[in-house]
Amino acid sequence: MDAAYDADVLIAGAGVAGLSCGAALAEAGLRVWVLERDALPGGRAASWPDLVTGDVVDIGPHVLTSEHRNFRALLRRLGTEGDVYWQRQPLITLLDAGRRIAIPGSRLPPPLHGLPALPKALRCISVRDLLSNLPVVWHAARLDEDATLALDGIDAMRHLRQLGASERSIEWFWTSAAMALLNVPLQQCSAAALMRVYRVMQGRSGYCFGFPRVPLASLYVPGCRARIEAAGGRVLLRTPVARVRVEAGRFRAFELEDGCVLRAPAAVLALPPQAYRHDVLNVPWPALSHAAHRFDPAPYVSVYLWLDRPITRERFWARAWATRDLHTDFYVLSNFRRQTHGTLLACNSIHVRLAWDWSDEEIVQRTLQEVADFAPVAAQARLLHARVHRIPMAVPCPTPGTERARLPAATPFAGLWLAGDWTRTALPSSMESAARSGALAAEAAAASLGKTLRLALPVPDTTGLMGVLRRLPVPPGNQPGLT
Repeated sequence: MDAAYDADVLIAGAGVAGLSCGAALAEAGLRVWVLERDALPGGRAASWPDLVTGDVVDIGPHVLTSEHRNFRALLRRLGTEGDVYWQRQPLITLLDAGRRIAIPGSRLPPPLHGLPALPKALRCISVRDLLSNLPVVWHAARLDEDATLALDGIDAMRHLRQLGASERSIEWFWTSAAMALLNVPLQQCSAAALMRVYRVMQGRSGYCFGFPRVPLASLYVPGCRARIEAAGGRVLLRTPVARVRVEAGRFRAFELEDGCVLRAPAAVLALPPQAYRHDVLNVPWPALSHAAHRFDPAPYVSVYLWLDRPITRERFWARAWATRDLHTDFYVLSNFRRQTHGTLLACNSIHVRLAWDWSDEEIVQRTLQEVADFAPVAAQARLLHARVHRIPMAVPCPTPGTERARLPAATPFAGLWLAGDWTRTALPSSMESAARSGALAAEAAAASLGKTLRLALPVPDTTGLMGVLRRLPVPPGNQPGLT
């Protein structure tokens, strides 16, 4: 059944990318319909009430950074940026071999911003191991986009070894960094993906982590939805797109599973890469099918624990990565969220494989042990309630070859654009990447309808000495990453 509806833009997917794109277009006066397969909006940043306690929990705990420019700009437009708690000090608290190590943040110009953390690092790693990373720092500082993409064919562990990083520094720092920043083991991580994010870390100072004081989805879902509906649009849940109709090089319509056909002058596909596998949506674009098969999902397990007493004043901490461990990061939500009662913790097990088939009881008991490793009083606390979330995909894995496979917002078809954290945003897959992709797609879709939007903010550039090094000319044939 064909039906023409009063929409200017159709969007498939109501995650961060789709909703932020829809809200931006609605603010420009366009009527937007957002279609979502699931019963909840928010995608991989959704929230819902726990059926036992009534506390609103997230699909998994998500941390923001002060460098999330596009996501923060979205929150400012929605009036919810004040609902984020920013932890200025310490940058992070690390549990390493039973020792608590508070890593300080710093506003010193790069690379001097790392100096305050040196005494802490030298408790865990030798001076020789630390100095073995100087070639990595130099290398990362000099990378431009072409040289970064040239590294995409090899894994990060091999590349670090080629640069001379010691095995101890790889074991202590780089394995944990790959899991925390990119959600994938170092030996399975694209060297391009790791060097891209490390260059920004080394070239920026004063950054810190932020934690939602409210349920994660509350930061953006209600505000985006209100703007879409205020402009005459709709957000339709349990409404999956079955086919994308493209004719004569132009987008024509979305076909829904119930046989309904929705037409509009423009459309945005804000879906995860798996949605494009096996030509399910029938988009005749080989690059899209190729990209969809390049990205494997990074599964994770998120555990929520309700305890009967306070266990620590820390808001979050991380464990130095070890293969025997289950979780990588821990969040005491009741120390910064207003709506919780008692002690509520959320713990993340990233890129989990072996534990995926464990029982909930096994996962909860292991989680309690790891919490007590950091906060021994937790061993005396009574567990009031627990909830285990098994999430098939935290982010698409940035394995070798995926940086080159990432696609731009533009497609070969007039009136059709892509968005999603896995698209070509020059950022690791994250809420920030999703927000930037939504802004890029909104700009392009609006332009096709005669509207001008300026939303997408550039990726943070390196500053200080690191910025100077990056701008120095590189002799021909000596591009970093090409040797």
